[in-house]
Amino acid sequence: MGEVSDAELCLRAYAAWGDAFLDRLTGDFCFVLWDDARKRLICARDQLGIRSLFHAEVGGAWFVSDSLDWIAAQTVVARDLDDTWIADFLTVGHSLESERTVYRHIRRVAPAHVLTISGTRAVMRRYWRLDIGDPLYFRDRRQYTEGFLDLLSKSIADRLPAGRVGISMGGGLDSTTLAACAVHVTGDASRVVAECLDFEQFASARERHFSSLAADRLGVELRHRRGDDLVYDTEWWARSITTPEPSAVITTAQFDREVVCERAERASVWFYGEGPDNALSFERNDYLSWLAGRRDWRRLAEVGVFYLRVKGLAGWWETLRRYTRRRQPADDSIGVPPWIDPALARRLDLQQRLAGSTRLGGDGAGFVPRHPWRPGAVAGFNDPIWPAVLSDYEFEESLGPLALRHPFLDLRVLEFMLSVPTLPWAREKLLLREAMRGHLPAEVLARRKTPHESTLPFGHGLPALPRDGYLDRYVDVSIVSAGNWSGRLRSNALAVHILDHWLKRMRLGGAHSS
Repeated sequence: MGEVSDAELCLRAYAAWGDAFLDRLTGDFCFVLWDDARKRLICARDQLGIRSLFHAEVGGAWFVSDSLDWIAAQTVVARDLDDTWIADFLTVGHSLESERTVYRHIRRVAPAHVLTISGTRAVMRRYWRLDIGDPLYFRDRRQYTEGFLDLLSKSIADRLPAGRVGISMGGGLDSTTLAACAVHVTGDASRVVAECLDFEQFASARERHFSSLAADRLGVELRHRRGDDLVYDTEWWARSITTPEPSAVITTAQFDREVVCERAERASVWFYGEGPDNALSFERNDYLSWLAGRRDWRRLAEVGVFYLRVKGLAGWWETLRRYTRRRQPADDSIGVPPWIDPALARRLDLQQRLAGSTRLGGDGAGFVPRHPWRPGAVAGFNDPIWPAVLSDYEFEESLGPLALRHPFLDLRVLEFMLSVPTLPWAREKLLLREAMRGHLPAEVLARRKTPHESTLPFGHGLPALPRDGYLDRYVDVSIVSAGNWSGRLRSNALAVHILDHWLKRMRLGGAHSS
């Protein structure tokens, strides 16, 4: 029997297990399936929301597509704008509810949800939740690294194209781990190509140096691309490129298209290293408190001794300095920007919304219960920011003949990373460092994460914000234009310009607010 296509796999699964078939499907997917015998349409989105799916209902007729633009272009679908979505965008950069779109009458299928339409009845149901139980405890420490490598290798194998695969590879641990595993899975280093964005403004990060060390060790073809000029397009507002919804990706879309098209000439599929930074976040105190609450004194003593030893004198000295140095004042820019229309802020109770009390899960069921020993990581993967980030990757794909894949977000790999004991395996990503020992250069393995933040040349050459009635519904443009904003407010001010740009483009097609 030949290889089964993804579409046929979904059909076979539905034929075999009926409504329970989604419990057996994993991967990056969205699809629509018609059951002719039961006269119903089944519309499903993958568990993490890597692929998008939209729907609208007009007079009993349903429109379902993975393209928001396509549904919005249907003449019978109203294009009234969703003020709540726009308020979220102007304050935090993305919607706080996964189901909303910029259009009030077009909705998203939330991650891990299935929409079933039968006649005049439509039911939305969550079919999966991220459920992490007790930590995985193995007698032999090698089982952690071997188990991780086995699952990551399977994830990579499931996502490999027939020819070459590309790795978006800096000098950090996540992307170099992907490259090493891709070489292992393919058994042919010539099938793996890589590209590193090299930023001169972050010379201390030494991305070129570390990525070159890894590429030389693995035998993969590596190209460096100067990244300093790709972080912000000073002419973005004058380009012909548009986004389905207001999005900060418009400020780099011209550069992204050039990069995507050039990368596509080298490989049809590129791997990105999203996942470990969040899944292996170091939630030490929560884990220790959980062990103490269970009176697991043996493991508490073991991890305590380990932590004391591996942190070393230098680490403890830095901790002491951090706790004794002068505290900086809190950043008071986080909240409702001063230019947001007061009536809009009151109507939507924006301050309370930003505080998180109205942030809903994908099915509107309220907060995700706090995980006992991995609260931040588990909550993070339930946060609406993840579908928003993944939507930006989808837009990047639309700019050229390229497919992006995220092997660390495979559910098998993700759940394993979330299930390993926080101490020791999440401290400085020890799980990856130990798994890659002997595969990557020691200098790469010893490298610590180097955070850096780019300074955007925002404000130079942007057109003046109009007083045209469209933007005024949301902001006082005189306040936006008057200030020399910094920090978060600088990004919030840029969001106003992005919204204005999007409204001008959509107005030509008839978008309006109500």
